[in-house]
Amino acid sequence: MSIQTTHSSAGDRFDSIVEVLAKANEPKTGDELAGIAAESDAERVAAKRALAGMRLETLRENPVVPSEEDEVTRVIQDAVREPIYEEIREWTVADLREFLVASETGDREIAAIRHGLTSEMIAAVTKLMSNMDLVLVTSKLEVTARCNTTVGEDGTLSFRLQPNDPADDIDNIIDATREGLAYGAGDAVIGVNPVTDTVETTTRILEATHEFIEEWDVPTQNCCLSHVTTQMDAMREGAPADLVFQSLAGTETGNDEFGVDVDLLDEAYDLAQRRCTSSGPNVMYFETGQGAELSGDAHHGVDQLTLEARCYGLAKRYDPFLVNTVVGFIGPEYLYDGQQVIRAGLEDVFMGQLHGISMGIDACYTNHIQADQNDIENLAVLLAAAGTNYFITVPMGDDVMLNYQSNSYHDAAALWELFDLEPTAPFRDWLADTGLWENGRLTDRAGDPTIFT
Repeated sequence: MSIQTTHSSAGDRFDSIVEVLAKANEPKTGDELAGIAAESDAERVAAKRALAGMRLETLRENPVVPSEEDEVTRVIQDAVREPIYEEIREWTVADLREFLVASETGDREIAAIRHGLTSEMIAAVTKLMSNMDLVLVTSKLEVTARCNTTVGEDGTLSFRLQPNDPADDIDNIIDATREGLAYGAGDAVIGVNPVTDTVETTTRILEATHEFIEEWDVPTQNCCLSHVTTQMDAMREGAPADLVFQSLAGTETGNDEFGVDVDLLDEAYDLAQRRCTSSGPNVMYFETGQGAELSGDAHHGVDQLTLEARCYGLAKRYDPFLVNTVVGFIGPEYLYDGQQVIRAGLEDVFMGQLHGISMGIDACYTNHIQADQNDIENLAVLLAAAGTNYFITVPMGDDVMLNYQSNSYHDAAALWELFDLEPTAPFRDWLADTGLWENGRLTDRAGDPTIFT
């Protein structure tokens, strides 16, 4: 498909929708290294203008990876509700943007068209939006999900407690859990990334976190972030998992790099419905991040934002409790600096929520990226204003196992206070019973892990 537009006095011709989407993207190192990014600001503007005038039906009829080649495309296409799509198919991408940002458009109106959208449509409109647009529209979207507790309700902001240990030492994991809970983090999930991906390690971590939750009657859920097949084997042997986790990519070949496909994810979802120890009904947890497909040479020439949107189209099939982007974790080869990380974080949460999934973020960076703690605190403030469902938090903002920086346990208190937010209601009441919460704030006992000894 040849697409033509103009900027200034020069004409620009794009050979395909894939090219328009890539060149309309905000600057990303990954797209540049892949050789698909706009070569100038003028070309980027021209691509945005071409994209703005494109009809949604054009994007539906021309997915970035053909259906016959890719099962993720088939999942996305099959999920479209045709009567809703018929109502909006003649909209342009600019029309969709104007609808989303309009003052009279709220969550109900957006929900009414959501199931007529494909991931490519959502990616396209994201490329036409400023950072403030993304914050504004995300703030309109309320997407809730329930495992043992419910995240995403109005007036709440939740946190994953991530007590990783470089030796999978259970005592250290539980000590870090005590500290996180003492700061009020952990209502989204107590989720541990294991060093050793074995059934034995996964079982030990799940049993230890489950026993701690039971002993202290903590209203939350546990998860061990080993490979989905490892978790499945552990659950079949009786390990107490509240959630089943897996990383996702936006293409079939990308998921093959992760060792999963739709059939396996369907099997995991079915097992989780039957074997998870939580009350449900939302029992899946997925992690994504712009650039994952590029790192595995599984991008098919498609830009990293569009592929990220397709991750959410796949995740939606499983009605997950949690999805989060690890926005700065993959490295500067894909997001070079703080500006790119902030932009990508805003894009990802917006796209996830617009898909209708319970979306959160690991606002993070690696040691070799051109970013610092102020950058991810800026992103955290923007996304708290936008209404993200949850953040990942680690002790002192430094994950000693994965060797990267994220938000700290004690950032939770600042974000709650800044935006007059609270944890989930059962968790808030539990904090109050332990003496850690009073009058809408953490008490002076906050941060004392000996409370849980």
